[in-house]
Amino acid sequence: MKSILMTAYDINPYKGSESGTGWHFVLQGARYNKVIAITRKNNKTNIEKYIEEFEIEMTNIKFYYYDLPYYLRFWKRGVRGSSIYFYLWQMFMPLFVKKKNIEFDLAHNVNFHADAFPSFLWILRKPVIWGPINHNERIPKEYINFKKEYLKDRLKWIVKFLNWNYDPFMYLAKKKSDLIIGGNSSVQKRLGIADNKFIKLTQAASNKPNKGWGKKCPYQFNVLMVGRFLSIKSFDLGIYSFDKFWSELKGEERKNVKLTIIGQGPMESFLKEVVSGLSSKENIEFIGWIDKYKMDAFYKRASVFMFPSHEGAGMVVIEALSNALPVICFNNVGPGEFVDDSCAIKVAYSNYEQSISDYSIAMLKLHSDKNLHCKMSNAALDVFEKKYTWDSKGLALRKIYNDLDKRRANA
Repeated sequence: MKSILMTAYDINPYKGSESGTGWHFVLQGARYNKVIAITRKNNKTNIEKYIEEFEIEMTNIKFYYYDLPYYLRFWKRGVRGSSIYFYLWQMFMPLFVKKKNIEFDLAHNVNFHADAFPSFLWILRKPVIWGPINHNERIPKEYINFKKEYLKDRLKWIVKFLNWNYDPFMYLAKKKSDLIIGGNSSVQKRLGIADNKFIKLTQAASNKPNKGWGKKCPYQFNVLMVGRFLSIKSFDLGIYSFDKFWSELKGEERKNVKLTIIGQGPMESFLKEVVSGLSSKENIEFIGWIDKYKMDAFYKRASVFMFPSHEGAGMVVIEALSNALPVICFNNVGPGEFVDDSCAIKVAYSNYEQSISDYSIAMLKLHSDKNLHCKMSNAALDVFEKKYTWDSKGLALRKIYNDLDKRRANA
């Protein structure tokens, strides 16, 4: 049994996405090894509350809580300044470890997942695993409706490009890490990582599947979209696609289809304005953001999960699979790599109007062919059980840790 130093900037057992990933990686790492987890001080309350509430076994887990001194963080306010703070948090982490005299066998830098910010754990002169890390590729120009959003996206890309190619600490992180785990295939390409140092393992996973739902072929056809209302998510494209799908139906069929949108974000007003001008507006419902534990009811009522996002991850796709939902998404390096043709219809990039048509055709296909829908629903569960349970992540981590000595010997 090894002792793993696991650094995770963001941990909250009550949340999903980045926060939930940090928590679950700690738990899964501790199934087969001892884990010394370091996270931010503001995560302590939720971690300790959750441990007590759910009686989590802590034999193999020890938490340390670390933040930079006030004079190095007074300017941080929520999301504002979080990227710079994360960079500095990692930079000074080795000093904290040395000060606490923490003994360990190997270090694993878990999150943030952003690959434009280097790890500094190599300073501790122990074997280092970095990741899963990933990034969002540029949003195709054809799918951005506002010039401001286009400029914002391209500015972010320039910053990432500069960090990847000109940050000396990025060069050292790549050189000194024994293994780099990429959440999608583009990580290796953008960072220029050698094959013998790279494996692909998405950070996305979910809890046990809801097996009973895979057999249901509901009379009402409910399309579900979940996420923050941002340009990269292309919710507008999904809405227009549903409207086109609705327009192809006849009479009673139209009454029995619905689009449910769960989320919030800066583009909410724009999206609601789009819906107000559509013929299918009575069949489209905005729910707002809801707690993670309440999501099951919406997944249970859904027939299809539509995710027209351009991002490099997409945790909600895995949650959809765990709830036996066929997925409609772009064939990209994010969600497109999570799914295969057995459980998803992947839409090729083309242009905005063509993609609206392609997404609507995908919905029509699943709506009209109940046997296909049931087949893909059951396949969604199969894919999830084989690749995306947290237990499967624990097994993958065990293999990665056990194989690290071989990798170092062959390097």
